[in-house]
Amino acid sequence: MVAHPSVRLKSSGHIATIEPDPYQDGAFILDVDGTPQSHVFPDHPDELFFEYVRRIGHVIDALADEGEPITAVHLGGGALTLPRYVEATRPGSRQQVIELEQDLIDFVREHLPLPRQASIRIRYGDAREVLRKLPAGLLGTVDLVVVDIYSGARTPAHVTSLEFFTEVARLLSPSGVIVINAADGPGLAFVRSEAATLQAVVPEVIAFAEAQVLKGRRFGNVVLVGSTRTDLNDWMPRLMAGGPHPARVVADTEMKQFIAKAPIVTDNTAIDSPTPNKTIFQTTKR
Repeated sequence: MVAHPSVRLKSSGHIATIEPDPYQDGAFILDVDGTPQSHVFPDHPDELFFEYVRRIGHVIDALADEGEPITAVHLGGGALTLPRYVEATRPGSRQQVIELEQDLIDFVREHLPLPRQASIRIRYGDAREVLRKLPAGLLGTVDLVVVDIYSGARTPAHVTSLEFFTEVARLLSPSGVIVINAADGPGLAFVRSEAATLQAVVPEVIAFAEAQVLKGRRFGNVVLVGSTRTDLNDWMPRLMAGGPHPARVVADTEMKQFIAKAPIVTDNTAIDSPTPNKTIFQTTKR
């Protein structure tokens, strides 16, 4: 049996491993505590593999004219898949990554180095604490904030609340967007409350995912997009066409129905995201 590079993370105690993708030559999977966290194709960073990451890539593509640089803040680092994608598709972009576990990033950069020309600054610490310490010049200038924070397979409660999203929204430029990777199971109680909470901060919210996930019939990832810009609905055909298929987008009156009476999450009521069944990840196990 081949031993793959691994490290025990000091903060969480989780084991992080980088393994070759058995189905795609030259690609690698970062696994943390038994959960596939990131997929990286170092020689082709513009190619995205995980379903929800491909959907976020479509949002990034829609943000501005093709190739135009953007300012991005990534909350949660993993193997830096999306910062690599932004650099590859929008050269010259300014990017900040906030990651709790420095030894994870050190491990990733050792085995999956970033492009030398990339303008990616990495800051370490808890997302909420570091957000308050970002340069004042970033406030109101950020085109893209990606919230993809996981401890193992779950999103910690303190980065799901109204207070947290309010802090995040302070970064946005007038046309900027917040993109959240939210994982949930049947019924989507967690995701519906996240959508309600995001809409309490920014007026325009859409959600998209694989059709059965968005109908609340099985566990999976839902991408939430929030903004003050009024053209998010114009993106729907492009997001639907981009796949992966089958896909579904919820917006406008459908979003009101989707949220229904879901409660807004506050620091006092926030809980971690649901725990997925381990069988969800069996196809990536070696």
